[in-house]
Amino acid sequence: MATTCQNKPKRRLLPRMTVFAVISILLLVAIWYVRPEQLQVVLYKASLITIGAVLGYYIDRALFLVEARPHQCIGGIHIVGAWLRRALIVLACVLGMTLGL
Repeated sequence: MATTCQNKPKRRLLPRMTVFAVISILLLVAIWYVRPEQLQVVLYKASLITIGAVLGYYIDRALFLVEARPHQCIGGIHIVGAWLRRALIVLACVLGMTLGL
């Protein structure tokens, strides 16, 4: 007897990314314990990544029409292309921010 896959969502006990958030906090505590002067550098680099991601998202929204946005595409390959385009623009902005400053 073959089992069928049911599309019933599982109930989560914790919000998404909780484990990664806890690991990040533990790593920040480890950095603070070993080299507390490096926390400024870590926060600076994290802010550059965040600024680059936000800029990339808004550059994509400004350059392309509403119909070309990933959630507005008609389907199929158009959605894939829109998501890849947005990912590449955000990647370029994040790399530009982190490597250029």
